[in-house]
Amino acid sequence: MPEAEEAKKEKVRKAVKKTVKKEASKLKPMLRCGFVSIIGRPNTGKSTLLNYIVGEKISIVSDVPQTTRKMLRGIYTDARGQIVFIDTPGWHIGRDHLDRYMNQACANALDGVDCIIHSVDCSERVGEEERRVVSRLKNEKVPIILALNKIDLKGKYIPEYVELWETARGMPVAAMKDFVLLPISGRDGIQIDQLLTSVFSFMPQGPMLYEPDVVTDVPRKQAVADIIREKLFLHTREELPHAIAVEVEEMRPSKGKTTYIRAVIVVERQTQKEIVIGNKGSMIKQVGSLARTDLEALLETKVFLELFVKFRKNWRDDHDLLVDMGYSF
Repeated sequence: MPEAEEAKKEKVRKAVKKTVKKEASKLKPMLRCGFVSIIGRPNTGKSTLLNYIVGEKISIVSDVPQTTRKMLRGIYTDARGQIVFIDTPGWHIGRDHLDRYMNQACANALDGVDCIIHSVDCSERVGEEERRVVSRLKNEKVPIILALNKIDLKGKYIPEYVELWETARGMPVAAMKDFVLLPISGRDGIQIDQLLTSVFSFMPQGPMLYEPDVVTDVPRKQAVADIIREKLFLHTREELPHAIAVEVEEMRPSKGKTTYIRAVIVVERQTQKEIVIGNKGSMIKQVGSLARTDLEALLETKVFLELFVKFRKNWRDDHDLLVDMGYSF
């Protein structure tokens, strides 16, 4: 019967189509996508490295320890796939609630990742904080890349970091499975291509989690607060290294193409409030002017920025206040 013959032909066509599709999928390279945590003590250049990789300034940078206080994600995408990098606060010896939050954020960043980049400053000697980091990482089952950062500063202490890992694991680095040792410079881009190649080799096959043009998922209010805090660090770091917090209370469209931002700078002591304000408001005006330039680039609009300073005694040990600021314990 013609109908039966046609049904038979259709069945054959479907079988051939399925076979062709299956064979074609073998020829098409699968994307490699996964998560990578950048871990290390304070001031090893983790944020600078991430900014270089994604090609944009998504994480604030200064030479003040613990500049990064919250985890944030930077997304790198190319023809090979997509890497979601997790930037973390520096793992350090804590003293207050805020310190404990940052160390917990580092620990949390190890959960479920496909690879770890241990960033070290090889221009500085190994210290107690570095030993604690390696003690925490030595038993991790995922691949680890020891990124010997700041190689542009000559890398005088590379042997100390190699010895630290070899002592911790009781074997030579060459004998460690899925362990890569790579001198780099996140500031100058030295061997970053090699770093990405190593990371991709450890990524599982799978679909991308973000659109190709996305470089971060940091909430806008957090990004705004961080930019203001960065400018404060640059101008008050000797007097107020860690006593400053910034909370964005309001952010909304204003007249025309202007964004209105109201932010509060929190300090621990009354004398610190006077420093932030400056003589006749000179300091806070300077910080506001510098921050506004970066904020307008970030938001792609004109910005009307209002800054206020509040004194809140021992805010870094105030659990409820830290939660209000977005620190999740």
